[in-house]
Amino acid sequence: MNIVTLPKVLLHDHLDGGLRPATVVELAREYGYKGLPTHDVDELGSWFNRGAKRNDLVLYLETFAHTVGVMQDRDAIERVSYECAIDLAADGVVYAEVRMAPELCTEKSLTLDQVVEAILDGFRRGSAETGLTIYLICSAMRTAARSREIAELAVRWRDAGCVGFDIAGAEAGYPPTRHLDAFQYVQHENFHTTIHAGEAFGLPSIWEAVQFCGAERLGHGVRIIDDITGPAGQEHLGRLAAFVRDRRIPLELCPTSNVGTGVCKTVADHPIGMLRRLRFRVTLNTDNRLMSATSMTHEMEELRDAFGWGIDDFEWITINSMKSAFAPFPERLKLINGVIKPRYATARAASL
Repeated sequence: MNIVTLPKVLLHDHLDGGLRPATVVELAREYGYKGLPTHDVDELGSWFNRGAKRNDLVLYLETFAHTVGVMQDRDAIERVSYECAIDLAADGVVYAEVRMAPELCTEKSLTLDQVVEAILDGFRRGSAETGLTIYLICSAMRTAARSREIAELAVRWRDAGCVGFDIAGAEAGYPPTRHLDAFQYVQHENFHTTIHAGEAFGLPSIWEAVQFCGAERLGHGVRIIDDITGPAGQEHLGRLAAFVRDRRIPLELCPTSNVGTGVCKTVADHPIGMLRRLRFRVTLNTDNRLMSATSMTHEMEELRDAFGWGIDDFEWITINSMKSAFAPFPERLKLINGVIKPRYATARAASL
């Protein structure tokens, strides 16, 4: 089984967490960013990865100062977005929703709309060259106070390539309900919401995201296991876990990233295996490809090695992800029946 060639669907990937190290170095020189710890490409890649392995979400997020630092000019943002599409397509991704907080790219006077326009221009260029279907999710920083403004921005660009709204950043101390007006606005506009919840903080964050803020998907959501008790094969789901499973609320799980932020010690310890067995709406994602030194292929290889997952498991999780996407229903159906299932059938036949 050649995992690289399997079709993949990616719902949780941060644009500023996936830059090529060489691009960071080149953009720093071109636009005068002075903050890099090194200009050696290999050393810089290793530095980002070491910085992400400190078992703490807040420390993990500190490394983003340098990627965001080189994303303050329109051409730089478009280049990063274009390369993101190229890199995902090369990894076998056929559909991607990539998120970014536009407010982080306004230090040199770019407007929020100019940032979004640059991202979408880069995505379109990369899509035209590869055939990848790629959309933007606009994230607001949960530690700031611009979420309503970002929600309006996301809705404003909904017909040009933005498919949803999110809040991101440090979770503890910044519950989703601090941004309730933004989520209610998105709901009133019949638009889509995914919320970072249940990564570095537990069940109350998930509960607020679902029951107050109307989250259609949970960004990470891995702490739902705190509401599951009992030995393997005899698990008991608490009321929140049962609700999430019954409502088929997708979990945007990111195993390698979770190891780096201290959720679990190894991928083999990650609850994705249990959640798959209990038939939650599990999806597989990269989160931050640069910081976690990962890709969709790498995530699948890790699950193959840790849990013995094979082609049936990967097809199941890929279709799960496509069902959970924010693209219009006919587009999702077309990709499932016209791309994902046929390519898995071909891969399955080739492995016999």
